[in-house]
Amino acid sequence: MTDYTRTQRIGDQIQRELGSLVQLEMKDPRLGIVTINAVEVSRDLAYAEVYVTRLGEDDESTHKKTIEILTHAAGFLRSRLARMMQLRKVPVLRFHYDESVARGQRLSALIDKAVKQDEALSGLSKRPDEDS
Repeated sequence: MTDYTRTQRIGDQIQRELGSLVQLEMKDPRLGIVTINAVEVSRDLAYAEVYVTRLGEDDESTHKKTIEILTHAAGFLRSRLARMMQLRKVPVLRFHYDESVARGQRLSALIDKAVKQDEALSGLSKRPDEDS
């Protein structure tokens, strides 16, 4: 069993709090619906790497714009976190677009396509007198 470290607990709490802050308190209409997928806090609690995705458009310019908006709001978000959490020092927030969700969807689509092609090919190769 792995230990649930203090940095993991802090990361989980930051993830929960940031999720609600981004949804409820950020007023930028360009942001859209953002999900905080993971937060990794450095061992010295100086930095928090925040991984996000955005619902809807899935292109590079939208990803960059989302990260720019969140990075611009990092000071506001960090000050709100400081009020919500019982920490002496709140980590500096560094935002990254999480490609894993889109990559997983692309891989799933490729697998589905391969399965359909395989089924189509195996259906063509059967003789009419064969039993399934």
